[in-house]
Amino acid sequence: MLLKKVQTVRWFYLLSVLFLVTSCGVSKSLHDVPDVSAYSADIPEREKISDSTFTLGNSHLTKNKQGLWELYVAGNPLEIGLKTGRLTQELFKKQEAAFLSKVDELVPSKTRQYFLRKLLAWYNRKMYLNIPEEFKAEIYGLSRYASDDYDHLASNYLRILYLHGAHDIGHAFQDLALVGCTSFAAWGEKSEDGSLIIGRNFDFYAGDDFAKDKIIAFVNPTEGHKFMSVTWAGMIGVVSGMNEHGLTVTINAGKSKIPLVAKTPVSILTREILQYASTIEEAIAIAKKRQVFVSESIFVGSAKDKKAITIEVSPKNFGVYDVPNSNQLICANHFQSEAYADDENNNKHIVESHSQYRYERMQELLSQHQKITPQIAVDILRNKKGLNGKDIGYGNEKALNQLLAHHGIVFKPEQRLVWVSSSPYQLGEFVAYDLNEVFHNPTKKSLSNAQLNIEKDNFQFTQAYRDYEAYRILRREVLSSISDDEHVEPPTLSELQNLNPDYWEAYYIVGTYYYEKGYFTAALNAFEKAKTKEITTVPDKERVDGYIKKIKRKLEL
Repeated sequence: MLLKKVQTVRWFYLLSVLFLVTSCGVSKSLHDVPDVSAYSADIPEREKISDSTFTLGNSHLTKNKQGLWELYVAGNPLEIGLKTGRLTQELFKKQEAAFLSKVDELVPSKTRQYFLRKLLAWYNRKMYLNIPEEFKAEIYGLSRYASDDYDHLASNYLRILYLHGAHDIGHAFQDLALVGCTSFAAWGEKSEDGSLIIGRNFDFYAGDDFAKDKIIAFVNPTEGHKFMSVTWAGMIGVVSGMNEHGLTVTINAGKSKIPLVAKTPVSILTREILQYASTIEEAIAIAKKRQVFVSESIFVGSAKDKKAITIEVSPKNFGVYDVPNSNQLICANHFQSEAYADDENNNKHIVESHSQYRYERMQELLSQHQKITPQIAVDILRNKKGLNGKDIGYGNEKALNQLLAHHGIVFKPEQRLVWVSSSPYQLGEFVAYDLNEVFHNPTKKSLSNAQLNIEKDNFQFTQAYRDYEAYRILRREVLSSISDDEHVEPPTLSELQNLNPDYWEAYYIVGTYYYEKGYFTAALNAFEKAKTKEITTVPDKERVDGYIKKIKRKLEL
C-alpha cells in the first residue's frame, strides 16, 4: 500500500509526461504549428568558453560557483526560444531524459500505456487553443534543440508544448497536490524597513536528477516587461519570478478534480502575468481572461501596491484573497477567499491534508519575529520542525522545509532584489540578484551580487543530515524489496527507523513489511510506534489505524 502511494504521488508527474506527449499523435492539435513568419531570427553560432560558460551574441549561459546556471536572453519570442534552446541544449536533453527515462520502468505494460494515452488525448485536445501565440512561437524555437531520441512519441514542438501541462495533468488526474509549497509575505510594520518581503518554498519533487540543474533565467523580451524566473531547461513557464517593475508571482497547488479538457497550464498563465502586469490589478485582469484546468493559488507581490495578494483559480471558480488592514499574508495549499468558502473539495482538503498545519506553522514562526528580514525569511523557509518546535522527523510534509524542495526563494520587490537557494534543497547559499543591475549590465561575468548572499545552512554538515540522506537511500531499497516480495533482514529495518527516529513513515514501512510477511506482533509494535509520531494526513492516520485493527483481530483468532 505504501509503495503504491509513494510511487503514485512522487512519480505520477513523470507518467503524465508520457501520456501527454504520446497523446499528441491522435490529438487535433497535431496540426497546430505556430506561424513564426512575422519574427526575424538570425541567431549567431554558440561560442563555448568552457564547460560551464557559453555565449551567443549578447545572450549567455554560465554556471556560478553555487551550482546555479545563470541565463540571459533577449529578443522576440522566436529569438528567445532559439537562443535559449541553443545555449541550454545539453541541459535541455538531460532534463528531458530525466523526465522520460522513468516511463518504461513505471508503466512496463504496453497495453496500459496505450489505454492511458488514448484517455489523455481526450483531455489534451484543446490545450493548444489556450496558449498565447507568442508563447507557442517561443516553444517552437526552443523545441528546435530538443532531443531527437523521443521523436517516436511526438514531434519535438508538440512534445515540448505539452510538457508545459504535465504538472497540471498529473496534479489533476490523481486529485492530489503533488507539491506542498508554502509562501508568505510581510510589509509595513512587519518588515525591517517597511518594504514588502516575500518568501516561498517550491516543494515539487520529480526525482533527484530533475533538481540538479536549476536555471536562473533573465529574459528581455521585445514586448512586455523584463523578468527573471527560477526554471529548468525546456520550460518557458514560470513557477517563481519577478519582473522589472517589482511584480512577483509564485504558484501553490490546490485540490483539483479531474478536468474534462486541458486548457491553459498555470505556469503559462503566470508567465503572462509576469511579462505583462506591473500591478495587482493588472495581474488579476490577466488571470480572469484565461481558463485553467486545475486549482492553483497564484501568490502575487507588487512593489507598486506595496503588498501581496493571492489569486485563486480553478476551472469553475475564481477568487482573490486580500487581507485589508494587515501587514502579512500566508499561503499554503488551500484556498482562503470568500469565493471558495463553500467549496466542499477545498474544505475537505483543509481538514485532511497537511496544508492547514503548515499554514499554522508559518503563522507561529512569523509571530516570533517583530520585523522580517531576508535572513529571517530564509530561516523560516529552512525550518524543519512542527508546531511548537516539535520534532516531526526529516522529510515530513508538515514541515515548511520538507528536504525535497526544488528551490526556496526570497523577494524584496521594491528594491528589485531576489535570493535563490542553491543545493542541497534550501540548505545551500541563497544567491542574491539585483534586477536593476542585471538588466542594466547583463554582460558582466557574474549576474549575482555576492555581497548580499545569505550563508548556507550548517545543518547540511551535521550527522542528522547525513542520516537523513542515508534514510532516503535505504527507504528506496526497502520499498523496492517489499514491492518485489524480497526478504529484508531485521537489522536493516531497525536501521531504517534509527536513521529518522521521529518520522512516522519509517515505522509504517517496517509495519507494512512485517504485516505482509505475517509477523503480526512485530507489525503491531511498529504501527503503534508510528501512532506516537506526527502522522502527515488524515488518510495516513486512517491507514495506520486500519492496520492496527486488522492485526488485533488476527491476533484474537
